[in-house]
Amino acid sequence: MIEEKLKQIGDNTSIQTMTPISGGDINQAYYIKTEKQEYFVKANRNTADDFFQVEADGLERIRSTQAIAVPEVYYYDKSSSNKEMVLIMEWIQGEKTATTEQQLGEQLASMHLTDRSAQYGLGKPTYIGKLPQTNGWYSDWVEYFRDHRLQLQLDLSVKFNRMNQKRRLKLETLIRDLDKYLPNQPRVSLLHGDLWGGNWITGQAGKPYLIDPSVLYGDHLFELAFTELFGGFSEVFYSKYKEILSLEDYYEEVKPIYQLFYLLVHLNMFGEAYGAVVDRILKKYIR
Repeated sequence: MIEEKLKQIGDNTSIQTMTPISGGDINQAYYIKTEKQEYFVKANRNTADDFFQVEADGLERIRSTQAIAVPEVYYYDKSSSNKEMVLIMEWIQGEKTATTEQQLGEQLASMHLTDRSAQYGLGKPTYIGKLPQTNGWYSDWVEYFRDHRLQLQLDLSVKFNRMNQKRRLKLETLIRDLDKYLPNQPRVSLLHGDLWGGNWITGQAGKPYLIDPSVLYGDHLFELAFTELFGGFSEVFYSKYKEILSLEDYYEEVKPIYQLFYLLVHLNMFGEAYGAVVDRILKKYIR
């Protein structure tokens, strides 16, 4: 099947190597080498028809800023027809150099400065992990973050039975009072949207690449807060980022709320292992 899709992009040579790659929570992943070229391929039998199209669109939106590299997308399925969906991309491989994380910090900051929008959000749904992510265009960041980030995850957590009564009441209170804590009109930046340590890789000559985006336009501090949640970014990265784009003085106050969104995503995807840290953040704001 993959050979047929490679032919659609002009590679009629035979597959020499097809090796499964570990590490994906959602898709099966493969390194494929033909007589002509190397590829990175994702496959999934249990996903929405637009799942890989959304990923490709996000990568293209980042590419269009000309600020930071992303892998080239060669092919994606647009309809499953109850068959395996496939995404075929450029194979990226390289070793970090002394300047890789410096470049990552500088280039991410440049992306946050380069592609601006008059509004927050996005004009179409995306995905965060495997969860559907609703969107819309908003002139108020708090309204967008309330409706399409925290409230959406609260609704999902109730649906998935991840939300005990005490936690739910505190989260509902935080959502109701969100404008007490977040800025209404922060700088509007294009965000990768799911930038943890596993969603950037290194190419030839130590060049950093972003992968697996969940793009939106919003407060750049939302992006930075997630980079701090699970690690994977050096002090050099943050230092170089701040040379290009400084962090507002309210960052430490909003950081736990921004991280709360991603923790709720993990709670909904993986279960109660993330419940205690969700509760600690809620306790910080809601007594």
